[in-house]
Amino acid sequence: MQIRLLAATLALTVAAAAIADEPAPFSAERSWQIQRIGAPTISPDGATVIAPVTRFDLKDNKGLTDLWLWSSDGKVERALTTHPANESSPLISPDGTSLAFVSQRNGDTAPQLYVLPLAGGEAMRLTNVPTGVAQPKWFPDGKRIAFLSRVWADLDTMEKQAARQKQRADDKSTAQIWDGGPIYYWDTWLDDRQLHVFSVGAEGGEPVNLTVGTGFELPRAAVQLESPLYDLSPDGAELAFVADSNPATNVTNLDVFTVGVGGKEALNRTPANEASDGVPLYSPDGRWLAFAQQRTRGFYGDLRRLMLLDRRGGAVREVVGDAWDRSADGLVWAPDSKRLYGAIDDAGSVRVYEIPLDGKPRLITGDEAFSSLAISARGGVLVGLRQTFLEPPTVVRIDPKSKRVAKLSTLNDALLAGTALGTYESVTYTGANGKPIQMWVNYPPGFDKSKQYPLFLLIHGGPHNAIPNGMQFRWNAQVFGSWGYVTAWPNFHGSSGFGNAFTDSINPQQDALPYRDVIAAAEWFAGQPWIAADRMVAGGGSYGGYLTSIILGRPHPFKALVAHAAVYNWYTQVGADYAYEQPRFGGFWTPEQQAVFKQGSPHYGAANFNTPTLVVHGQRDLRVPVNHGIELYKALLQKGVPTRLLYFNDENHWVLKPANSLVWYREVRAWLDKYSGATGGATP
Repeated sequence: MQIRLLAATLALTVAAAAIADEPAPFSAERSWQIQRIGAPTISPDGATVIAPVTRFDLKDNKGLTDLWLWSSDGKVERALTTHPANESSPLISPDGTSLAFVSQRNGDTAPQLYVLPLAGGEAMRLTNVPTGVAQPKWFPDGKRIAFLSRVWADLDTMEKQAARQKQRADDKSTAQIWDGGPIYYWDTWLDDRQLHVFSVGAEGGEPVNLTVGTGFELPRAAVQLESPLYDLSPDGAELAFVADSNPATNVTNLDVFTVGVGGKEALNRTPANEASDGVPLYSPDGRWLAFAQQRTRGFYGDLRRLMLLDRRGGAVREVVGDAWDRSADGLVWAPDSKRLYGAIDDAGSVRVYEIPLDGKPRLITGDEAFSSLAISARGGVLVGLRQTFLEPPTVVRIDPKSKRVAKLSTLNDALLAGTALGTYESVTYTGANGKPIQMWVNYPPGFDKSKQYPLFLLIHGGPHNAIPNGMQFRWNAQVFGSWGYVTAWPNFHGSSGFGNAFTDSINPQQDALPYRDVIAAAEWFAGQPWIAADRMVAGGGSYGGYLTSIILGRPHPFKALVAHAAVYNWYTQVGADYAYEQPRFGGFWTPEQQAVFKQGSPHYGAANFNTPTLVVHGQRDLRVPVNHGIELYKALLQKGVPTRLLYFNDENHWVLKPANSLVWYREVRAWLDKYSGATGGATP
């Protein structure tokens, strides 16, 4: 009896160990366990790398961001800060002794600028700006730090800013008045404050507004501060910044301006170009001011050309020319001022290129996606973030000469080692007009070509961007793979990174070619023996939601659809954040655009709606206002088509909160499984 009991206990122990050794599914919950690394900064000598790292607490439904430190030789990895408050935007001082960063600590009413001695000690708060600080940048001599803040331009002290802020908060009336646009952007309503560049001493003091005297403000629409809006010359005497030069209330023309630090006379460096100029970047030797230039007004996906202003005489030239049909993004100067490095959107990935001032760009990296490049002032040590569909953003060192990439961060290695991961590949199929279309295909763990799998065809947003080889946390192919689906992201007509003509090919009729490309992708999969052609589903967000709504009203093979933040009615999209400007192809009232709307607005296809559709929308979405989701949902109800509305009153264009994300994944899975019959994944 004792032997039998011992044997049974041993068997249970072995079985438990075997189960423990099995990798866990890449569930939605597991995706929130991944620590997410932000843009790194590097010390002037190239020895130290610092980046923000965010980990999420599902119980408290929030993220906590600390700063981490790595040595560029890969020998050191440690937490640098452990404060309960979040830290962001780290930047090492020119002498390498101090770290500036942004945080909201110890009763701060808004994010403030802090400086931490890297040799040891506590962080010191430099500012008390009631309107908050963002995008800090050290002056080259290390004696001052520049930053951005959105302030009332008629008030000259932070004390007065705080008083007006309190007055507005205490006012019984909440009325706001506008005479032009934008009135809001993404999820933020814009008041009468302006975005300006300030400086503050490295020991603190009253900040000085460096741009208010010019009569210009930095772009009002720069709510998320997605790209650098200013730079300082190497001698600290000149400031370059981006501002709208067109006084019209319904036209934006972003130009690059320069002004002497402390001066008021700003010089427009790009007056002849009516489209956007931006991302100013001084060369280390001070001779050049690089910037990105678009040439088609009203086309946000237009090619961003790398331009150089010679500060010795004022001549401007394009660096590469039309022979290299790629946008110049994510740029950093090499210390010798003879070349730049960029993270370039390139044929379905984001690759690092070396761009010499004279000569052809040179490819450095492969199919992985790179971003957030930083380079040391001495020695030119280049670091950045690398990711794939299987690897979250990871700090790496890049050797431009040998093209070798060395991994520095290991924060997620243990988690991923215990996780069941799928595989992926890039394929090319024939799309609309016989054009080749690149597509990323993700296969579930244990994929077996002798079996048949359901397909979840994912339709990216934009439309003028592309899906690279990177981990998409909001529409994570690995999570969908854990459900048993093969997933695919086609980079259809209109996507970026395949040449400017390809990107612009869908304008103004944005429904036509992408619809044909998506149907062609479905036909390609239906021809694969490992896909169950009767269990295909599709969905997307933003433009992807729009195209899903187009598909809903036209012939397609999908058993169910997911339309997230979908533009349903082109007429009511005039309420979008960007819709205050004169449209590139004219207003909806013109005969030409009426014809475009008649074909391209999804609501005209409502008579043909018959596919079960999950509609998802956030109340705070001002890019695609919530009325679109409500209109689509009600049209489906009126038609008697199976539908469900998933609504978040505290989310914007994206679902960003952990608890809401888990609900999103749960509802999407239930919807797709119900109508595809895909529960359990593959079938023999």
